[in-house]
Amino acid sequence: MEIQTRRSGRRGCLVGLAFGAVLVVAAALGIVWWLTRPPALPTIPNQYLATVQSAAKTCPELSVPMLAAQLDAESHWNPQADSGQAQGIAQFYPSTWAEWGKDYTGDGKADVWNPADAIPAQGAYMCHLFNEVKSIPGDPTQLALAAYNAGPGAVLKAQGIPQIPETQNYVNRIEALIPKYTQTYAKQIGASPSPSGN
Repeated sequence: MEIQTRRSGRRGCLVGLAFGAVLVVAAALGIVWWLTRPPALPTIPNQYLATVQSAAKTCPELSVPMLAAQLDAESHWNPQADSGQAQGIAQFYPSTWAEWGKDYTGDGKADVWNPADAIPAQGAYMCHLFNEVKSIPGDPTQLALAAYNAGPGAVLKAQGIPQIPETQNYVNRIEALIPKYTQTYAKQIGASPSPSGN
């Protein structure tokens, strides 16, 4: 009887140990999954979606995912972003804003801090930049983005993307974000993503 009780006790111990090992393995797998899971894809904040859609209609070269990726790279969608030089959600320099900033809201003030003014101004300025760089060989979107970052003069002088690390990183970052925004924008509007990202 005592031997049988010992065996039962051992079996219970072994079952308990096996269960504990299964829990440890499951926890380890959960941690590995958590640490290696793909990052969440970026999405256009709902309060800016209609404004970005409207701005993307300014000229045929623009798309909603491209403008969204650019805003993400510029300010991470922060309308109060201030680099000490560039301001607002679209990061306009005061001199550029003086030329391109407009009162798109109809409140009587062209406000760089108001996304409803800044995002349409970004679209208008990008259309201008596409026109400025159209004679330069290379990808027009990359060239226009480089011009937004470094100024059109720098792109014209370099006859391409200037050898400025910040500008090169800026263009690369946006190019990497465009497919992600293409995917999430399609979900936001309930459509299948198109190859062009429009």
